[in-house]
Amino acid sequence: MQSTGTTGTGASPDAIQAHYDVGNEFYRLWLDDSMTYSSAMWRDDKDSASLAEAQQRKIAWHLAHSGADRAASVLDIGCGWGAMLRAAVRTRADGAPPLARGVGLTLSEAQAQLARSLTANEPASPLEFRLESWADHRPADPYAAIISVGAFEHFTRPADDSATKIAIYREFFSRCRDMLAPDGRMTLQTIAYGDPLDTVAAGPLVEDIFPESELPRLPEIILAANGLFEIERFRNDRTDYGRTCEIWAANLKARRDKAIAMVGKEQTRRYERYLKFAAWGFFSHRLHLLRFRMKRR
Repeated sequence: MQSTGTTGTGASPDAIQAHYDVGNEFYRLWLDDSMTYSSAMWRDDKDSASLAEAQQRKIAWHLAHSGADRAASVLDIGCGWGAMLRAAVRTRADGAPPLARGVGLTLSEAQAQLARSLTANEPASPLEFRLESWADHRPADPYAAIISVGAFEHFTRPADDSATKIAIYREFFSRCRDMLAPDGRMTLQTIAYGDPLDTVAAGPLVEDIFPESELPRLPEIILAANGLFEIERFRNDRTDYGRTCEIWAANLKARRDKAIAMVGKEQTRRYERYLKFAAWGFFSHRLHLLRFRMKRR
């Protein structure tokens, strides 16, 4: 649930900031130390790894499958507080040269400011965090790898029909293809509705937390990417996100007094409701968590 958006489509910058700019310290209360606000990755239901360990496994999966752990340049669309790009700097495949350039895009001022501050004291850091939409980003040179985690959910609006959604998603994939070097890869992680014919009341997600945002369905993603990217692999890790939300909810409950002091009782209640609803959605099959590895065509 990192942030980004488009210009003229999907959630507006104001809607994005209404959620992600609640306060960095508020999110720090219940996220892990890396400030990763998206689903973690466990090996299976019996895996006893901590949330922090499972988040690092998820980050490592994206770095390896996109080739970002070997790439000279990486674009992170919806970079959040920058954990993915910081990991790309320190986690390199055997024999890979240092990362020369890493660019993170977000529409959250709070996220951009914190991400920049975490690398401000590092001399000649290759990382740049921009308050910019993917639709407006024009790199001078193509990137060797692209990663997008938790941004896709914000590209369309509840009023959009399926054809409109597919057109917007195709615009996104087209832009990514243009920004990616030949034979380059990208990874995409997004929440999606479950079965194509299933429906879920998304009130706590849309009304309370993500105004102006609409979730995709798997067929819409496949159609939108057709001819632009080869989908080499995808996986549905819905129980990973259910487990992640349960841990976040427990962390927030344990620090509820501090949360109320920071953002008030009503805002705290909204997040508690949202995290419980989301966990139910993932465990009940109403919501899926899709992870893709795609190759540029």
